Amino acid sequence: MRELLWVATGTGFIFLMTCLGSAMVFLFRKQTGRILQTLFLGFAAGIMVAAAVFGLLVPAIDEAQANGGVGWVPAAGGFIIGVFFLFLLDRLIPHLHPETNTREGPSSSMKRTTLLVSAVTLHNIPEGMAVGLSFALAAQHSEDPSMYISAIALALGIGIQNFPEGAAVALPLRQEGLSSVKAFLIGCLSGVVEPIFGLLTVLIAALIAPYMPWLLSFAAGAMFYVVVEELIPEAHLGEHSNAGTMAVMAGFLLMMILDVALG
Repeated sequence: MRELLWVATGTGFIFLMTCLGSAMVFLFRKQTGRILQTLFLGFAAGIMVAAAVFGLLVPAIDEAQANGGVGWVPAAGGFIIGVFFLFLLDRLIPHLHPETNTREGPSSSMKRTTLLVSAVTLHNIPEGMAVGLSFALAAQHSEDPSMYISAIALALGIGIQNFPEGAAVALPLRQEGLSSVKAFLIGCLSGVVEPIFGLLTVLIAALIAPYMPWLLSFAAGAMFYVVVEELIPEAHLGEHSNAGTMAVMAGFLLMMILDVALG
């Protein structure tokens, strides 16, 4: 029960940050500068990379070695599976990327707004899993308080990056012609999968305990796929590529500091 409460708090926080980011539509005019989108996407990408490395891959290696195994095997194996899982979802679920205005997945008659939300929902699945797995791992080592602190650091980092990510969802929807209220609500709903997948992960934690290193690295691989396939390319569109690069670095640095300082 305590584990569920921790995960509900952690995933509730990252969902709230998504909604706060989506609320940026009430502060900006219909047209927002490309530089703002670039900074938002780059910052989110940097945090996700650091979270995947320090919050998921390193614990996966440590856990495998603590169990007497070879650390890099589940880390590499789970990472590859996570990449291909997101790759398959990317190909099987129709969605649209607002920055490039390109449709991916099978051809579909779904509305443009629905396709936009599908794209973001795909991104948020591994984030919810990451937080849930991190707290599930901490629960398995309840005698070590630092594990909970590391899980909190991961949730905090993902929550921080969800703010610009939520804005990066809602602002393009507003530019598509949706009202501010509708763009805000859709931006919030795109993050609902995070608490859902986080809680599901903890509910089956007892069953997945032997495979925890694989699952942690699975979430890391899925997050890396999102960063490399979507966030970084979209952050480097147009003439503000240097701003996007620096935003990625800033996000990575912040998450690294959070993990080291709190862990």
